[in-house]
Amino acid sequence: MKPYLTLLLLFISSSLICQQILPEEERAQVIDEILNERFEVLLPELMDQSDMDMWILISREYNEDPVLRTMLPATWLNARRRTILLFYRDKTKNTIEKLAVARYNVGNNISSAWDKEKEPDQWQRLIQLIEERNPKKIGLNYSKDHNIADGLDKTDYEEFLQNLPREYASRIVSAEQLAVRWIETRTEREMVIYNQLVSITHQIIAEAFSEKVITPGITTTTEVEWWMRQKVTDLGLETWFHPTVDVQRTNDELEGHLYSFSGRPDQMVILPGDLLHCDFGITYLRLNTDCQELAYVLKPGEKEAPEFLKQGLKDGNRVQDYLTKNMIRGRTGNQILKIALDQAKEAGFRPAIYTHPLGSYGHSAGTTIGMWDSQGGIMKDDGENYPLNPNTVYAIELNTTINVPEWNRDIRIMLEEAGFYGEEGFRYVNGRQTELLLIPRVTEHLGN
Repeated sequence: MKPYLTLLLLFISSSLICQQILPEEERAQVIDEILNERFEVLLPELMDQSDMDMWILISREYNEDPVLRTMLPATWLNARRRTILLFYRDKTKNTIEKLAVARYNVGNNISSAWDKEKEPDQWQRLIQLIEERNPKKIGLNYSKDHNIADGLDKTDYEEFLQNLPREYASRIVSAEQLAVRWIETRTEREMVIYNQLVSITHQIIAEAFSEKVITPGITTTTEVEWWMRQKVTDLGLETWFHPTVDVQRTNDELEGHLYSFSGRPDQMVILPGDLLHCDFGITYLRLNTDCQELAYVLKPGEKEAPEFLKQGLKDGNRVQDYLTKNMIRGRTGNQILKIALDQAKEAGFRPAIYTHPLGSYGHSAGTTIGMWDSQGGIMKDDGENYPLNPNTVYAIELNTTINVPEWNRDIRIMLEEAGFYGEEGFRYVNGRQTELLLIPRVTEHLGN
């Protein structure tokens, strides 16, 4: 392809997305600026809240602790050799030290504290730093309840203990609360960026669920999935999971929840009268989205979706409301789940709620509010006792089952939107779907 044609296609592709997507160098600058604020402002607060004066993270190249990965500067795509980070908080002096037991600085925020020529043994240099500061607690990333806070591998843990003087062994504690708070907490600037990120996600879905991509009777669900994946790549972004597109229609039975993840037929042709559903998320500036929306394929002569589908979406919005109004600081995921489900059922709905934290990872750390296969509450090792904290983001993921007499069957209204829980309560990051997307869009000037 000729260079000018390539540039033209790139321009057309990017022009359909209203939000500006930064080039790589500018992304790196933003990422590092946000990291600096998180280290200087957020980390001391979190260490104080967790009553932790020393936090040590240990990783080897290509086997990174999930928390340490979020601390690397934009130009570090992986840890190097064995990377050890040490954070020491002196609350009385209101200082925080950010040190790397590594041969070089880790970006501009974490200073190298190891001269191999003076002390050849990396572990011994770490012990020297510990002894010089004499911490009350030494937090390490191991956890039964939170997988993202369980990043210290067996080898590094054993070598650390072998080198640590005996008098410090009793000071070792799990840093799970601090690790989860670091992963789940968003800064004010991150939330400004998050709005843009979710807006891009919504725009891609709107284009995918339109006549620009779908020709009823010809286009398949698989083709739409790959179009979405390619669209993200063309925009210079990434997906953190492969998109899914599925169909509910008059002559099909209601499938189980696993249907959206496995067992769906490939190359299912999209037809007029279908209710389309997608599950889609992108990664940008080290944040992630997760969104599910619905579209209706108009039959010849139709200008709007059937009333029962429009009402079904309203029912889904009602279930969202039961959930989000019960997101109250200090409540655990299981408490929120039970109250929201009870209230929705009392109102006559048939809901299922499986809302998860969202942020540095798609299925992130924090307060989990149900799972699709654990509607009675999640088990202890999934962190059900973890309370809801402010300045956190969630994928408000749920469904409600409705009966459609016109189709002589039940269907599920499946929805998912990014929501922010802040000091003033809950809000959607970039709105939520309250109307079905129509394929094709109605063209009033043509009378159809």
